[in-house]
Amino acid sequence: MTRHERLLYLKKTTTLSKRDIAVIQHPLLAFKFDDINRMIENAIGILMIPLGIATDFLINGREYIIPMAIEEPSVIAAASKAAKIAKRTEGFTAEADKSLMIGQLQLLSLPISKEIAKQKILINKNELLTIANSKSRSIIAKDLEVRELRDKSQNNMGEMLIVELIIDTQDAMGANVINTMCEAIAPKVEELTGGIVNLKIVSNYATRRLVRCKAVFAKNELGGENIVERILYAYAFAYSDTYRAVTHNKGIMNGIDAVALATGQDFRAIEAAAHAYAAREGTYRSLTKWYKTKEGDLAGEIELPMAVGIVGGIVSVHPVAKAALKILGVKTSNELAMILSAIGLAQNLAAIRALASEGIQKGHMKLHAKNVAVMAGAKSDLVDRIAKRITDENNINITRAKEILALLMKVDKNRKKLSKSD
Repeated sequence: MTRHERLLYLKKTTTLSKRDIAVIQHPLLAFKFDDINRMIENAIGILMIPLGIATDFLINGREYIIPMAIEEPSVIAAASKAAKIAKRTEGFTAEADKSLMIGQLQLLSLPISKEIAKQKILINKNELLTIANSKSRSIIAKDLEVRELRDKSQNNMGEMLIVELIIDTQDAMGANVINTMCEAIAPKVEELTGGIVNLKIVSNYATRRLVRCKAVFAKNELGGENIVERILYAYAFAYSDTYRAVTHNKGIMNGIDAVALATGQDFRAIEAAAHAYAAREGTYRSLTKWYKTKEGDLAGEIELPMAVGIVGGIVSVHPVAKAALKILGVKTSNELAMILSAIGLAQNLAAIRALASEGIQKGHMKLHAKNVAVMAGAKSDLVDRIAKRITDENNINITRAKEILALLMKVDKNRKKLSKSD
């Protein structure tokens, strides 16, 4: 499809309005500098990242068009290809936990024993929850826990108590409200214990907000039993070796971050939580699991923390993020989390399948060829002509692109001269 046809398709299949389409077409016109200046300090402009759509994602019986913001070639194509294969075997099945987040208070310098301090806090749990919940009508502090912690750093700062609020953020990511709640209960915690509350902050390690997804990929669609076997060896490498696991998981996050960025999520928090979860057993491992079914097909699973929101924060003020959420048509933050898990699993399958067969560079460099042509100085129709030539030659580099550009420009110049003489 051309760009116009893609936008027309989105208008027909989603709830995008004419204004939403205009925002996607001309995002710079949707921003005034004052809006940008309110988002960050010392603002000078805005950085544009390409926005595309991944297709054929069947998740829990519903088909999604998924917006992805990313600068890397082949990511969207690879995810869509994996989704298309999964679609033929009932697609992706996903589930998400409740939107429970943790807010932490670091309690120091206790004049009483840690055990007595802990008891005093827990005895007054209901009062502390009431204080916390006075700060929000929709986001609710559900529980409060206390645990002991000893400094393991070289500074040997001793022991401390960690007070943790368990908060249901509903359809918000919730960081700002969680921080406010932690700050609100701090004076009461100090009053009860005689200690000093130092840090009062959300934890981005959202282990009570996990999302899981699984799918089966038919062996014949992947290239046969041999490819399935090679993929399983690739997974064994990622599970067993940290150096490989980091790159393996980076590929997963290519998909997750792209959707998170398009929909206005805190992708840095998602990244940090995912990598911490990958190391939860003491060794950094693959975020995905791959195994063979009884029929010899390939089955994949992913589980990771996923703190996302469809209300509040940048989601409420960024016009492109709002349009992206409309494209998805999600109704809850849990639904968005499940989509992100599916895109991560699809991206991983596409990457390890390519690595285990023709190699990842074939498809990646084919899509990168146009960038190389532009870097060589090509414009308009010469970009496609040069990209095709260097791809056909399997020689995708800027030196060769410049040589072909010079040749084509010479041919075009001679053709124009002949045309004038005629």
